[in-house]
Amino acid sequence: MPRTALIIAVPEAEPVVGEWRERYDNARLGVPAHVTLVFPFVPLEKLDDALLAELRELFASRPAFSFSLTRVAHFPDVTWLAPEPDEPFRSLTERIFSRYPDYPPYEGIHDEVIPHLTVADAALQDEIDAALTPHLPIEAKAREVTLLVEDESGHWRSGNRFSLAN
Repeated sequence: MPRTALIIAVPEAEPVVGEWRERYDNARLGVPAHVTLVFPFVPLEKLDDALLAELRELFASRPAFSFSLTRVAHFPDVTWLAPEPDEPFRSLTERIFSRYPDYPPYEGIHDEVIPHLTVADAALQDEIDAALTPHLPIEAKAREVTLLVEDESGHWRSGNRFSLAN
C-alpha cells in the first residue's frame, strides 16, 4: 500500500550528498535529501482536501528557520548528517504527532526521534566521513514542509508543499 511522509527537503545538501544517496540510499526512488519529520504518515487514501488544509494551517503557524549540517554521525547501519540546531525539527515532529497521534514517527519503534539527513544505508562509514567532512558545515534554510507520496512501484514524488511562516 502506498505510503506518505512529511519531510524538510534540503536541496543545499544535494551537491555534497547526492552521489552517495543515489548509490546507497533512496535518492534513486525519487526521495530528495531531507530531514524526516514523520514517516509513515497517513495512508494515501486518507489524503483529502480537509487534511491538506489542516496541514497548511499547522505549518503556517510555525516559523521558517535556518540550520547547519555540521557533522557526520552514525547509527549502527546508517551514516547521516546532523542538523544544528535540531530543536525546530523535533518541535515540528512533536506538533504533527500531537495533532495526528495515530501516526507516530517511525511507527513508534524509537524511544527518541533524532533529526538527521541520511546519506547511506551502508557500511562505508570511514569513507563517507572522509569524503563529506571537508564540505561541512552546509548552511540551509527550512522554508516549507513537503508531503512525499509513494506510488505502487515504491517510487516517491513530492506532493503538496506547506509553507512555514516568514
